[in-house]
Amino acid sequence: MLTASLLRWILTRSRRPFAFEACPLDWHPEVTGLEQIGLYVHIPFCRTLCSFCPYCRELYTQKKAAVYLPALLQEIDRTGQAVARQRDESSNPDIATKRRATSLYFGGGTPALMLDDLPVIIDRLRQYFEITEGIGIELHPQDITPENLKRLRMAGITMVSLGLQSFDPEALARIGRSEDRFAERLGWVREAGFAVIDVDLIFAIPGQTQDSLRRDIALAFDLGATQVSTYPFIDFTYADNRYKPMDKKAKRQLLDELAHFCQEIGLIRTSVWTFAKPGTGKYSSVTRDAFLGFGLSATSLLQHTFSINTFSLAGYIGRLEKDQSPTALKLNFSLRQRAAYFLFWGSYGLLINNQRFTAIIGQPLEKLYGVEMALAVTLGFLRRSGDDYLLTNRAIRFYHDLEQLYTTAYIDKTWSIARKEAFPRRFTLS
Repeated sequence: MLTASLLRWILTRSRRPFAFEACPLDWHPEVTGLEQIGLYVHIPFCRTLCSFCPYCRELYTQKKAAVYLPALLQEIDRTGQAVARQRDESSNPDIATKRRATSLYFGGGTPALMLDDLPVIIDRLRQYFEITEGIGIELHPQDITPENLKRLRMAGITMVSLGLQSFDPEALARIGRSEDRFAERLGWVREAGFAVIDVDLIFAIPGQTQDSLRRDIALAFDLGATQVSTYPFIDFTYADNRYKPMDKKAKRQLLDELAHFCQEIGLIRTSVWTFAKPGTGKYSSVTRDAFLGFGLSATSLLQHTFSINTFSLAGYIGRLEKDQSPTALKLNFSLRQRAAYFLFWGSYGLLINNQRFTAIIGQPLEKLYGVEMALAVTLGFLRRSGDDYLLTNRAIRFYHDLEQLYTTAYIDKTWSIARKEAFPRRFTLS
């Protein structure tokens, strides 16, 4: 049976675990040598705390948001100024240039609860970064109004992700949600003219059937979605869910039905769990080779490090009031650990890009994994496309199981520790 430890050993050729250490107070992220980075901002506030949601969030009050904003801006300034000081050897240090960033995503929480502050945050980021491919935001259904959408467009938002989860009242009730004029709200989003309209749906909600899942997908696209992101219902150890997830076999059957139905209606599969209309843009806040995160619990993935900001609101604000790093934990990758991380998220996007692998890792893919890649092609998990590798349907089904294994073994443990202690000293993921 494949375990997280066995897979880590296969990819890293080492029994060395992923070891997170406390981050120095004066730490700054190092972006020199990275050609492309994404940006992510976490807004942690919610009106209510949904039982199924595993993310870092806080009950919203105006007072909390008012003290969070200056801390967030201070983190942007602190990181932006450090990035500006970093220069490739070939660049002219006398010429002030902004760092290119492929995209900016706001996640949460419920980012629209700080709608008045979004233009300020975006403007501050634009002081240091040139955003080349658009700005996206997650929206709770209650925040989808014509006035809010107009204000988002004026702030520069080009992509929206709508956390509807399902159109089925019974499925929504099982995760503590209810249907709230979804069709009307999607109509407003469609009329607002965003370049990408993503609808988040959960599959394998207890009691969900193939028919109800097909109806969810069809209705989302009929109402204006350009993309649907589906996620399996996962019961995190610290969640307070009344209902438990379906078993592994049932989840996989629903995913197979989901993929088959989307192919029938002419959609393109853009990741393991994402389907889109042909020719439309992509909303994806996680499949970036490298990114900088800002805000409570935000993570940053760089060439040699992976870091996690504190989950403590008081700790985050307190550190930044002293001009100290709010980063709680930092992992220094070994070469093969970084390569394994690249392969994991590249596979989620169904493509392992050889050129990008070499740029990030510093060595060609075949040099590190020539035998493994050849074996995967022989076994029917991958197929060659020029210099790149594409996942086959067989590999996609395998990855679906693997991702949930990764979530349980790594993400759940990491977030559980971060939720309990503002600045842990050290822990390992074996």
